[in-house]
This record gives sequence, C-alpha cells and structure tokens, in this order.
Amino acid sequence: MTRSHSPVTQVVAIGIGAALFFVLGRFAAIPTPIPNTSINIQYAILAVFAVLYGPFVGALAGFIGHLLIDVTGYGIWISWELASGVFGLVVGALLLKNAIADGEFGTSLAIRLNLSILLANGVAWLLIAPLGDVLIYSEPANKVWAQGALAFVANSVTACILATIILSVYARTRTRSGSLSRDQ
Repeated sequence: MTRSHSPVTQVVAIGIGAALFFVLGRFAAIPTPIPNTSINIQYAILAVFAVLYGPFVGALAGFIGHLLIDVTGYGIWISWELASGVFGLVVGALLLKNAIADGEFGTSLAIRLNLSILLANGVAWLLIAPLGDVLIYSEPANKVWAQGALAFVANSVTACILATIILSVYARTRTRSGSLSRDQ
C-alpha cells in the first residue's frame, strides 16, 4: 500500500530526519583508520524516514543532514552530500509500496529493505561519492575508492541491521488492516 503525506507532514519529516541524521552523524560516528571516513548509524534512520515518508523526504533529509555535518566539521563536500541524498532517494523509491504503517513487516519486506539498502549504498558510496571526488575535487582515485568501499560496507551493515529492527518494531506498534472486527 502506498501512502501519501501532506506537504506539511513531508516538511516536518525532512526537518526531523535531517536533524537526527546530523546529530547521529556528528556525535555518534565511530572513527576508522581511513581518513574522513567513519562507521555511521544515521543511514539506518535515513532509511526508516525514506521508507515511511518516501523518496523525496529521504533525499532531502539525507542531503540536508549531511550538509549540516560537513558545514560544522570538514567543510562542504558536495559529492558526499549528494551521495547521502541519493541513498535516501533510492531506498524510498524502491520501497514506495509497503504496508508497514498498517502493521505488516514480513520476511519478504525485510529482504526488499535490505536489498534496497545495499543497492542504495552501492550507488552512493561506490559510484557517486568517489566519482564526484575525482571529478570535482581532483582527489586521488585510490584514496576515494578506499573511503567509498569502507563507507559502503559500514553503512550497509549498520543500516541493514538497525533499519530492519526499527521498522519491524514500528510495524508491531501499528494496528493491522482488518484486525479489528465488530462484535455481533
């Protein structure tokens, strides 16, 4: 089932999603030996927002959230900010049809979610971010592909595990369609 959200709901979801992305990315990142690359959990939250509110919300929450992280830390690095937006866009687009809000989260949806996260991370961190770094910033290819590979693996593992848990728990809090009946 596809749900549509009002523009006000979408703006609020973008703001909350970007804020959570920022806070988790700025204060809960685990450093790695590869420079300017960390293990992050904010991509799980971004996947949750993209699934619940759609690709538009996912794309903007990811882009704005990553922009805020970079502005308050490394400086603007547009190729990685775009990659975060693409991650949210791809996950949201691939999971447009779901019934999580109706309390349904079965094995097939969990598999779809995880495959979507893997594909989105692949596009974001193995293609867009490193290619952008080479083309825009003339960064050394071996460095940016090492960063992208680590980001792909770390973000895939954390997002798959945490987003699956969060969405599964969320679905259990929802009333299933047709679960209420009228006593006769």
